[in-house]
Amino acid sequence: MRETELLIPAGSLEVLKTAVVYGADAVYIGGEAFGLRAKAKNFTNEEIKEGIAFAHERGVKVYITANILAHNDDLPGVEEYFKELKDIGPDALIISDPGVFDIARRILPDMELHISTQANNTNYGTYLFWHKLGAKRVVSARELSLKEIREIRDRIPEDMEIESFIHGAMCISYSGRCLLSNFMVGRDANQGACTHPCRWKYSIVEEKRPGEYMPVYENERGTYIFNSKDLCMIEHIPEMIEAGIDSFKIEGRMKTALYVATVARTYRKAIDDYKKSQELYRQNMDWYKAEIGKCTYREFTTGFYFGKADSSAQIYDSNTYVKNYTYLGTIEEVDGRGFARIQQKNKFSVGEMIEVMKPDGRNLEVVVKGIYDEEGNTQESAPHPLQVLYVELEGELEVYDILRRSEQ
Repeated sequence: MRETELLIPAGSLEVLKTAVVYGADAVYIGGEAFGLRAKAKNFTNEEIKEGIAFAHERGVKVYITANILAHNDDLPGVEEYFKELKDIGPDALIISDPGVFDIARRILPDMELHISTQANNTNYGTYLFWHKLGAKRVVSARELSLKEIREIRDRIPEDMEIESFIHGAMCISYSGRCLLSNFMVGRDANQGACTHPCRWKYSIVEEKRPGEYMPVYENERGTYIFNSKDLCMIEHIPEMIEAGIDSFKIEGRMKTALYVATVARTYRKAIDDYKKSQELYRQNMDWYKAEIGKCTYREFTTGFYFGKADSSAQIYDSNTYVKNYTYLGTIEEVDGRGFARIQQKNKFSVGEMIEVMKPDGRNLEVVVKGIYDEEGNTQESAPHPLQVLYVELEGELEVYDILRRSEQ
């Protein structure tokens, strides 16, 4: 059995630390430029250094995305950025553009390079092409089946790695290379500025009848004709491993610490259980499914892994998330009184029953006994986003525990 890496996204330093603590083997992040999530908080160079130090102290790798499809004006900036990264020392760069790849090979000759899914990696010939140029890993296109990935594994060198998505949002267009956003609002998905028009509701207007909107129906159920369900392969870890995939990638650099912690912890346990025994993995399946349902999602699909996706992989009547739990905050410190210091993310009140989510898999139901501001003044509720608070709770509390509330 090949080693299996759990690769988790992080859009901020807070989320990177959460990913590391909750079970990531590696984390992928974006710097302030040349990644495909321009709206994410992203990382300054100083934050990248701090994040790498935090991860490396715990045996976790950090990869940096530089996977835009570059235009001429981007290339000088890419060159300067890679010179800066030479001193920072991430574990790998994720690249899709051949020109950017060439710059990386020249400026960072010892850096491990991974080829992004944006490069449309759909066959073993493409893998071999990138391997000859010096790539260590290629991320498979989302459109590949497990059968196709297995054949790729059989036809590429043993030391070449395959990374494939195991959980998260799917794109309507080929491996994310979509032009809808650019066409409609001038924001290019391939430059990191996607507005997600695949989630919008559409109507048709006939040229000679302006203002008369006719609804678009895939069928009678609704008009969100591009809106894909989210990928979830928690029930198919054995098939993913047997296909020869080296790295299981979670999508979501725009997600909260609660989402990242929930997904990382669940897949970490599922992978570890399977490697102990298939019986243990099957035995705990209800727990995995219950936990993965506690983060926001758009219903689930297995994507293209078992064949071409059909209409059941789409959601036609809505573009909203399922949200069963609300993120309240992450414990940053526990003081001498046993009170938890958090930066509050959503409103909660004294007397409420909430849940403490722990990295080791435990979930503790506790009552909020008291809420205090930084001056020690009592509050009946926490209505102000990002306010720093001290919360009195029952039970054993530790730094990096996450507070969440069930909405069911």
